[in-house]
Amino acid sequence: MTDLATDPEAPVLERLSMLDRFLPVWIIAAMGVGIGLGRLLPDLNDWLDTVKIGTVSLPIAIGLLLMMYPVLAKVRYSKIDEVAADRTLMASSLVLNWLVGPALMFALAWLLLPDLPDYRTGLIIVGLARCIAMVLIWNDLACGDREAAAVLVALNSVFQIFAYALLGYFYLELLPGWLGLDTAQLDVSMWEIAKIVLIFLGVPLAAGYLTRRWGEASRGIDWYENTFLPRIGPVALYGLLFTIIILFALQGETITNKPVDVVRIALPLLAYFAIMWSASFALGYRVGLSYEKNATLAFTASGNNFELAIAVAIGVFGVTSGQALAGVVGPLIEVPVLVGLVYVALWARRRFYPEAEAMPLPPSSFEPDSRNRPLEDEPHD
Repeated sequence: MTDLATDPEAPVLERLSMLDRFLPVWIIAAMGVGIGLGRLLPDLNDWLDTVKIGTVSLPIAIGLLLMMYPVLAKVRYSKIDEVAADRTLMASSLVLNWLVGPALMFALAWLLLPDLPDYRTGLIIVGLARCIAMVLIWNDLACGDREAAAVLVALNSVFQIFAYALLGYFYLELLPGWLGLDTAQLDVSMWEIAKIVLIFLGVPLAAGYLTRRWGEASRGIDWYENTFLPRIGPVALYGLLFTIIILFALQGETITNKPVDVVRIALPLLAYFAIMWSASFALGYRVGLSYEKNATLAFTASGNNFELAIAVAIGVFGVTSGQALAGVVGPLIEVPVLVGLVYVALWARRRFYPEAEAMPLPPSSFEPDSRNRPLEDEPHD
């Protein structure tokens, strides 16, 4: 029998591994566990809030680092220069992330939450925080370009350090004042932003880079790709599910006690993710990007740095504020929506990129990396 992972005629979902195919089930289960813990252990929220470094939650930091390290260890850093030379990809990413994304979230927040200023401000804060963490997982699951994802995440992280506070002033004070709308203040230092970026991107990026350099130098590329990476691959899934459990546990009581508020916050977020991903993918297709780079562009443009958004909302407005709640609801909506968009991306791969569809899918983003192995090396039943 032909292995579905290597059969280009099989439907996309059937060609995914069992682990990837049922990823939404694992994520929904993790959400349920998190909400249950938040309800059964009312003091858990307070305890988790005390376990942090500055404004950074230590449990969330651990989960994200575990989640990102295997993905960044898979990146072929020797190809970074080639990706960085793609000016179309770089320019498209900067425009989508720093012009389109914040403006879209500002418009949706004011359009759908005109009577809820705290939640509205929280959503704008989320819109200003561009992707650095979970987007690497979604990109990997959608068979995007890992090297391009690493470059775009790093590029946007540098812009984030210098642009976040400035854009916060523009979208919360200056632009609303010009339009005769209510204004808000965002007092956040460049150092706080840089610290969060360094923790959530710098640490796993350095670890992934050094691991590849050590592995290839000491044991060879074949051992690194076919023995070491399969061993650490499942760690990404464990980190993802652990992070989801912690996030939902932190707000489990609030989610169940304020369902209407959560729905109100969720509506502009749903619209935001759908519009940003679709517009980004359409732009990438129009300018001639390959599927791998186009998927990477779409996910890096539609994802958000919820670690930064939550830390800023809590640091400026307080842990019990409406702004903080909006920040926490952000990833709660982003996770299932972007998982769904992974499946949309794989469908678009078949529909708009037939040449890419003829290539084999990797068996799992959390398992061995066979993306660049010859077909004859793939297992067959």
